[in-house]
Amino acid sequence: MKFKSLLLLTLLANVTFYTANAQMEKDILKDIEKIESQVIDWRHYFHQNPELSNNEFNTAKKIATHLEKLGMDVQTGVAITGVVGILKGDMPGKVVALRADIDALPVTERNDLPFKSEVTAKFLDTETGVMHACGHDTHIAILMGVAEVLSKHKDKIKGTVKFIFQPAEEGPPPGEEGGAKLMIKEGVLENPKVDAIFGLHINSGTPVGAIRYKSGGTMAAVERFVVNVKGKQTHGSAPWAGVDPILISAKIIDGFQTIISRESNLVQEAAVITVGKITSGVRFNIIPESAELIGTVRTLDPGMRELIMRRMNEMAADIAKAYGGSATIEWQNNTVVTYNDPALTAQMVPTLQGVAGEEQVKTMKATTGGEDFSYFQEVVPGFYFFLGGMTPGNTESFPHHTPDFKIDDKGMLLGVKAMTQLSLDYLNAQ
Repeated sequence: MKFKSLLLLTLLANVTFYTANAQMEKDILKDIEKIESQVIDWRHYFHQNPELSNNEFNTAKKIATHLEKLGMDVQTGVAITGVVGILKGDMPGKVVALRADIDALPVTERNDLPFKSEVTAKFLDTETGVMHACGHDTHIAILMGVAEVLSKHKDKIKGTVKFIFQPAEEGPPPGEEGGAKLMIKEGVLENPKVDAIFGLHINSGTPVGAIRYKSGGTMAAVERFVVNVKGKQTHGSAPWAGVDPILISAKIIDGFQTIISRESNLVQEAAVITVGKITSGVRFNIIPESAELIGTVRTLDPGMRELIMRRMNEMAADIAKAYGGSATIEWQNNTVVTYNDPALTAQMVPTLQGVAGEEQVKTMKATTGGEDFSYFQEVVPGFYFFLGGMTPGNTESFPHHTPDFKIDDKGMLLGVKAMTQLSLDYLNAQ
């Protein structure tokens, strides 16, 4: 009899708990839906007023003003232009961080939108258009929305939420520090110490309403390389009197691709070598003295990374020598592998299924894109997922980092829901 009474009390307690929890979600959902138009307006503002890495001064000011109005403890100037807001719940507990990247790209927008970017700036001494061509404008707006919603529900927060608005995800200008690395260096994961971190990336090729994720290695390690090729200058009419660095460069580029196609075990993981910029010469009838190749290597496996970098060093030097010149490579690591902590991922996927619907949350394969969110994940457990931003029914997506990149505003509401509920579920699961 005592056992039956105890069981009944336990069941009643569980019913009470779930009823209260459902009511909590209903209240928060109402606030999220109420703020959707504001989130869209914020996104349009940031899209129309983009700023390049380490120069996001006006962006940071607007973010900081919003967080201060919400009554948060706000830090500015973190990693040059970063903003951090701290929201303490009414109950003690762990600390969860939510991150949004805030920088734009040196891309001239080609879309015909009422909030199209007309901004221009100097990038590497070249005048260029500036555009949120990777969706960071949506990330900022989503996290500002999450901050507003959670600030109204501190009584339901068991712990602390740290909002990290990070500059220079696309990489700081040459010769400067920046991004997640610098934020960590300046203590963004301390005071209070972060226990877990969540991040998202909107995706132009995934339909609105869908969420994609992967446990473990999700995005690639990214290296930037510069190949310095030395030849011998001569008149264009007498190539035999010199050593042509442009010809050598072409042979090096061709050779690099054989490292991928003939030496890398692509059954194990994907890998990419891309040369994105070639600089050489000043006049049509002069074979120049030097050439510079700038590019990127993407890897998902440490052993493959080591092999590819070693073979590139060897191949560049050997090919140049074979044609009478010389070549060396300078390396810069931009990101490590974006690694979703398996235990944290397993814990939080039900939350995503709860807000999006189980059929809309699916696993994905690793991508060769890179993310400096990975540096946060080296320090604390992290979970990074992809949010649909393509209008349902579209047959054409608009690739990231291109002048035609486009995102459907309707995709952001799910982002606000997901980040809000991830925070609450993680903290309240203690």
